[in-house]
Amino acid sequence: MKTFTPNLLFAIILLAIPFGYAAYIYPGLPPIIPTHFNLKGEADGFGGRDHIFLGPGIMAGAGLFTFFLLSNIKNLDPKRFKLEDDGMFKKLALFMVGFLSILGCIITYSATDAPNNIAKILLPFIGIAFSVMGWYMPKLHQNYFAGFKLPWTLENIDNWDATHKVAGKVWLYGGMVQAIGAIALPSAAGFIVFIAVTAVMIIVPTLFSYRLFKNGNQIK
Repeated sequence: MKTFTPNLLFAIILLAIPFGYAAYIYPGLPPIIPTHFNLKGEADGFGGRDHIFLGPGIMAGAGLFTFFLLSNIKNLDPKRFKLEDDGMFKKLALFMVGFLSILGCIITYSATDAPNNIAKILLPFIGIAFSVMGWYMPKLHQNYFAGFKLPWTLENIDNWDATHKVAGKVWLYGGMVQAIGAIALPSAAGFIVFIAVTAVMIIVPTLFSYRLFKNGNQIK
């Protein structure tokens, strides 16, 4: 297994961007900055300006872990998914790194005086990311690390494939609804819609998978 690849270099560059942004705005930050936000997107926790590097640090750690996991999944997964999935999982690894990098920038931006409500930025971004993940869903072959890892999907490949086709559509359109709702609606209503749609995105594929299992995994 190669220890250093162009993809890894690209991932490191992406994860370094939030640190560069934090270093750029650091001199202009007040001594105390917001470090935590409530469900309405309003700051309710504060700390010294050195905390500006905490968000990028967490995202970098999570990003590298996710990158190495998805990039080497064929060596770790007992299911030993199809060889042609390798390139797709590496693309997914870079997508997750990019997602976490942008999230790190949003967290860093929230420490400035610019945003009145960080939820108006964060929730639409997550909704769009969910929508992109929905596009990936049908392309995921059976594995133990990514997708709807339910007892019925892991037991039967037909159940897995059918469930992820359904999940793909639900996540694709659900993410769009989340993004639009978070932008168009007032903060409280947008948050409620976001949580409700998230619940639908989890429950619908799960129930579909279970019903398919109860029907003997026979797709009608």
